[in-house]
Amino acid sequence: MYKVLVSDPISDLGIQQLVDANDVVVEKKTGLSEDELVAIIGDYDALLVRSQTRVTDRIMTAGTNLKVIGRAGVGVDNIDLEAATQRGIIVINAPDGNTITTCEHTFAMMMALARHIPQAYAKTIQGTWDRKTFLGVELRNKTLGVLGMGRIGSEVAKRAKAFGMDILAYDPFLTQDRAEKLQVKLASVDDIIRNADFMTVHTPLTPETRHMISRPQFEVMKKGMRIINCARGGVVDEMALVEAIDEGIVAGAAFDVFESEPPAADHPFLNHPSIIVTPHLGASTVEAQENVAIDVSEQVLHILRNEPFKNAVNMPAVAPTVMNKLQPYFKLGETLGSFAAQITQNAVQEIRIDYAGDLSEVDTSPLTRYIVKGILARHLGGEANIVNSMHLAKVRDLNVVVSQTSATKGFTNLITVTLVTNQDAEERRVAGTLLAGYGERIVRLDKFPVDIAPESHQVLISHNDKPGIIGRVGTLLGENEVNIASMQVGRKIIGGAAIMILTVDKEVPKDVLVQLAALQEINTAVEIVLN
Repeated sequence: MYKVLVSDPISDLGIQQLVDANDVVVEKKTGLSEDELVAIIGDYDALLVRSQTRVTDRIMTAGTNLKVIGRAGVGVDNIDLEAATQRGIIVINAPDGNTITTCEHTFAMMMALARHIPQAYAKTIQGTWDRKTFLGVELRNKTLGVLGMGRIGSEVAKRAKAFGMDILAYDPFLTQDRAEKLQVKLASVDDIIRNADFMTVHTPLTPETRHMISRPQFEVMKKGMRIINCARGGVVDEMALVEAIDEGIVAGAAFDVFESEPPAADHPFLNHPSIIVTPHLGASTVEAQENVAIDVSEQVLHILRNEPFKNAVNMPAVAPTVMNKLQPYFKLGETLGSFAAQITQNAVQEIRIDYAGDLSEVDTSPLTRYIVKGILARHLGGEANIVNSMHLAKVRDLNVVVSQTSATKGFTNLITVTLVTNQDAEERRVAGTLLAGYGERIVRLDKFPVDIAPESHQVLISHNDKPGIIGRVGTLLGENEVNIASMQVGRKIIGGAAIMILTVDKEVPKDVLVQLAALQEINTAVEIVLN
């Protein structure tokens, strides 16, 4: 018999399939302290939690029989994933359980915003019958811009079509083919800002998406835009939004999320007549809470019975011999994926991974997960991990092609990552290896041979091979107090296309990158940030 401990309040319906299983005993003991959990966890094969229980390294050390920890929800911040992985404990969550409920909350906020429902309600119950102040707008025949076409964004777009709205959709992984399947128009962020009547945010919060809608975007935004954010606080610059509303650029906003939660008592959103707020209710429905519990209970049952499962958020079990062979390459693989993603500007439709040398002798699927995670994390941030990366690629119609060859190409092992985009089948290619005594090295960028040690801040410049370019670049960076730690150039022929890789000591301001790209004979300047 398998023993399952439920340490947080979870609905009986959600865990019913575990209760009904003839090979499982379920015990509910909520509100336990860490010491109390440590004292009893050794008796259990599985632990089910929500957000209250913090599953620490100490608890897992005591859980000598633990095989799986299930989180009835999406976030796993309360679980020490590294400790779980080290102990071979699988951690699973329920990423799909809140899709529809968050989608519906987005629509509720959009309609409330269009018709001033909270404001009209407040005034009416105060005894004022005011029909003139709250003149609304219809959704029909309006253009909705959707930033992020993952599970939730796609469901929002589907419902917006039913309301007679035209959909402009942006997602870094949205190809033309997938856009046509979803019956939306593929657009850039700039297209949405300039043309949409409503805009809804469904992107994770990453360094790249933080304040992606800020003062520069408001300055060119279509007047009368209405903005909804039920995704992550921080994607929209809150203070810049208030200014845009006060200046008449934005007609109103509806936010379920804040940069800091709960917001301060004097936060301007809380008393602004054109802003609707709710306290992060996106996933707060009876059905959603039951669905996440049902989903996670089902996967726990599969794991206990040694059956196929999904939604793991940490490293699955790998044979020790294979792990010993692959582990030195995990960081290199993720670095190559991240590097390739950051130099690719258009939507990716295919990922090609080529393994050459000794790596062709083992199952490289765990390493492939790291590479794909590195690619996806540029836009998805912490949502992408080494277990779900292949699934996330699949649902975005990204074709992952892996090939292996024993040919060494001059190296003991060589990993080549190629991203094929939807823009004239453009390809960007990065290859790397491990060199004894030197560690990770990037040895090829597109058609150019290079020898680069990946560093935290690098700048890739494509240019024409002409005299004086290096001096102009160095002068511009020096004037902006950006110190160059190292520089390498690559070219095929004298005077032809060339690249320059600079390792710098700190992040390069965006306006400096724009100035670099504007220098004579320089085509592009892109910063690559690696962890």
